[in-house]
Amino acid sequence: MPGVHHTAICTADVERSMRFWRDGIGLAELFDHTFAGDWPSLFNAAGTTLRSIFLGDPERADAGIVELVVFDGAADAPPRPTAPCHGLFLLSLERDVEPTLATLAALGFSDGVRRITVPPPGGEHVPMAVITAPDGVLVELIGPPR
Repeated sequence: MPGVHHTAICTADVERSMRFWRDGIGLAELFDHTFAGDWPSLFNAAGTTLRSIFLGDPERADAGIVELVVFDGAADAPPRPTAPCHGLFLLSLERDVEPTLATLAALGFSDGVRRITVPPPGGEHVPMAVITAPDGVLVELIGPPR
């Protein structure tokens, strides 16, 4: 069945990204492999090796995956805009917001966290937060209604 399988993030520091996504957000490592291929033709990459690390839920290993990609010789990314822009905006995850943010803070990821509570149509309030992951990806945490 068609669906979104994974989202790939090209990372400059794989260990820092693993601390954020695995240790902080709670995704499990599903796969870690280095592939040789014609990445210069497909992605305009500088080299022919690509390390791919799939992170997700082992119970649902066929969807909702965050892939960390490491390219040899990848150029530094341009600065991320500070306001919404065209292109990938954010990754949204269902998480218990405050415990997840506390875990991330204990790992050294606490800069720039923004929190709000949104009243949905059903009347219960939903806590939400946004934090910037390594490599500049905005991550939205959406908690259960309270």
